Amino acid sequence: MAMLVRPIRMLLVDDHEVIRCGLRMLLESHTGLEVVSETTTLAATVETAEREQPDVILLDLDLGAENGLEIIPELRRVAPGARILVLTGVRDHDVHLQAVRLGAVGLVLKEHSTTVLVEAIRHVCAGQAWLDPALVATVVTELSRAHGAEQEDPELAKIKTLTDREREVISLICEGLANKTIARRLMISDTTVRHHLTSIFSKLDLESRLELVIYAYRNGLAQVRG
Repeated sequence: MAMLVRPIRMLLVDDHEVIRCGLRMLLESHTGLEVVSETTTLAATVETAEREQPDVILLDLDLGAENGLEIIPELRRVAPGARILVLTGVRDHDVHLQAVRLGAVGLVLKEHSTTVLVEAIRHVCAGQAWLDPALVATVVTELSRAHGAEQEDPELAKIKTLTDREREVISLICEGLANKTIARRLMISDTTVRHHLTSIFSKLDLESRLELVIYAYRNGLAQVRG
C-alpha cells in the first residue's frame, strides 16, 4: 500500500479578504497544499500559528495599520517548525533584507505567478531558501553601493576562514539544493553537511540559509543566475 503524504499545511496572513480567498482557491487547487487558517491581524496570527503549528506561514508585510515584520520573531518562537515565506507587494529591498534578518526564509513578490509561489512554498517547506534571482541581483547591487566607500572589505577576513569544502557547500546552497542533495553531490553524510553549515554560519556571523544566499552573492561566493 502506498504511503499517504501529508499535505503542506499553510497559514495565510493578509488583511484583504478577496486576496485571501483567491489565494486559498489557487493554492488548494495544487496537490499537497492545504490552507489550515487565515488571519488579518498580528495578534490573531501569533495565536493561530501557536495553535495550528503550520508548515508554512504565508505572510503579507502590509497589514493595514500593522507591519508584518513586527511578528516574525514571535512567530519563530511560538511555531518553531513553521517556515515564514513573505508574500508582498512592497518593493523596498531594505524591508526585504530586514524580513530575512528577522527570520523569513523566502520572499515572493505579489506580481509573480501562482506557479512561482507554489514552487517557493515547496522549496521552503523542504528546508531550502527562496529568493528570486533578479531580486538577489538588486539587493547585491544596493548593498555593494552602500559599502563601496569602504577602503577594506570587513568581511574578507571572515571569508578567508572558510575551507574549500565549506565554499562548495555554500555554492550548492545558492543553487537551492537541500541538505540531502548536497550530501549526495559531495558524497558525504547529511550530518557532515549540517556540521559544515553550522561552521559556515558561525564563521560568517549568519543565522539562516537565506541570509547565507544573500551574503554569498554579495561577496562573490556565488554567481547570480539569469
